[in-house]
Amino acid sequence: MELELKQLRDRCIADLNDVNELKILDNVRIKYLGKKGELTIALKGMGKLSKEERPIIGKLANEVREEIEKALSHQKQILEKKEIDARIREEVIDVSLPGKKHLAGRLHPLTTTINELKEIFLGMGFSIAEGPEIEWAKYNFDFLNVPLDHSARDLQDTFYYEDDIVLRTQTSPVQVRVMENQKPPLRIISPGRVYRSDAIDATHSPVFHQMEGLVIDKGITMSDLKGTMDMFAKKLFGEQTKTKFRPHQFYFTEPSAEMDVTCFKCGGVGCKVCSNTGWIEILGCGMVHPNVLKICGIDPDVYSGFAFGMGLDRITMIKYGINDLRLLFENDLRFLSQFK
Repeated sequence: MELELKQLRDRCIADLNDVNELKILDNVRIKYLGKKGELTIALKGMGKLSKEERPIIGKLANEVREEIEKALSHQKQILEKKEIDARIREEVIDVSLPGKKHLAGRLHPLTTTINELKEIFLGMGFSIAEGPEIEWAKYNFDFLNVPLDHSARDLQDTFYYEDDIVLRTQTSPVQVRVMENQKPPLRIISPGRVYRSDAIDATHSPVFHQMEGLVIDKGITMSDLKGTMDMFAKKLFGEQTKTKFRPHQFYFTEPSAEMDVTCFKCGGVGCKVCSNTGWIEILGCGMVHPNVLKICGIDPDVYSGFAFGMGLDRITMIKYGINDLRLLFENDLRFLSQFK
């Protein structure tokens, strides 16, 4: 049996010298040292040995196993080094070649404006509310005190899905939903996409963006509205900005107004941007109409509030000096890459 073990060792070492792949090396290991390997089979014959022979053969078997394991480990190191050397030769990196330029993405100017407005109003204690873009006509018109004969309810001005379902023409329905489901005090803004059947040109699009705001509480007055809007304008356009309110008519607010700010380009002196008036209109606002409060289950004798709404696309155009609304939607990288 001693001769058999030595011959087994020699055969294994001879086989290892011919191995040139790690996968084949593992097959050799299993062949000689596996559960059904040649060494295991050879050791099963130890039961036939005498008591005197067993320790001698057992010691020899351990020595043979150690020699085979060392040979396996040595051959594995050789093969692994060969693989690494081969990869180094194949994967040569020419450090003299110019590097590949990775273009960094950037936010769309409209997204930047929306984020900036959110930060301004969140800083004043407002929260953000969202609602569906496909809306019931009652939320889009009726609950906002907009009568059936209003031009916005005409098929030429509004996208109707069905007689009583429309693509929202403003984000005001979000305010109605909030007033229906939450008790005052309320202080929310609702930015989002809106839709109107407008022909596409430099200042109009059937898809555009609005941000509307709502404050409902006890003792809210027009002075609160003016103070809030003045603060917003200064945060957005700079502390030197002045505001001006002009009377207007909105069915869902009374009294109503449109707010102008001093032209950011000329500082109010007059230029092409402001049509030489020194002022730029940026939003509509007013005190929430008592009828709207009643419809939403809020007692107008106890609570009052104000609302405002602005076109985010227009704000973006004013802020960045963009003269054509279509540029915001054409995805022309030559235009968008200007904004960081």
